[in-house]
Amino acid sequence: MPGVLYRKERQVLEFLAQFQKQYGYSPTLSEIAQATGHRSNSTVHTLIRSLVEKGYVQKVDGNTRVLKILDEKMTSGLLGTQPSIELPLMGYIAAGSPLEPHTDPNATFQISASMISGKKTAYVLQVKGQSMIEDGIYDGDFVVIEKSEIAENGDIVVALVDDNMATLKKFYKEGGQVVLRPANASMDPIYPKSLKIQGIAVGIVRKFKNYY
Repeated sequence: MPGVLYRKERQVLEFLAQFQKQYGYSPTLSEIAQATGHRSNSTVHTLIRSLVEKGYVQKVDGNTRVLKILDEKMTSGLLGTQPSIELPLMGYIAAGSPLEPHTDPNATFQISASMISGKKTAYVLQVKGQSMIEDGIYDGDFVVIEKSEIAENGDIVVALVDDNMATLKKFYKEGGQVVLRPANASMDPIYPKSLKIQGIAVGIVRKFKNYY
């Protein structure tokens, strides 16, 4: 399963899919940088390397210009041909606080069907706070969660800590101990006495007027 796709990575992936559909080959780093608002080709190169490592794209041997998007469903979603679905908007999640239910118990949130596996129950939470900003998850973002009771190192999880607070953090096992790490250098990691994983983040949606 590909890793979590963040906003800047998704922008690059969307442009890549649209460019390839129109021209039949991949854009240059400069073309990607110009289209996605990045000043440096090296920044784009870093984003592409991340997309390769996460399993979204593959470099084609013998041609450095060609990048293949590995998931056809993902390509369809990026090009707007993948159907959308509505997920329940369960509420808000903030570091160190209980899950706060949404004011409308029947609230839903529309996402591209390509964002989820379809094999697990999924829902959406809205983020409060700054604890994950270095991973591109900001206050007000909507996080798509697939229910799971297990996680692997590096997964971004929704976890119930010490039976009384819910949090969105990166999950690690270090020396036999579970550590929940924020993506914010100004915040300390959490070493829970007890932990119940409630889901894994599989994507984010940001609602800005100037988004894209």
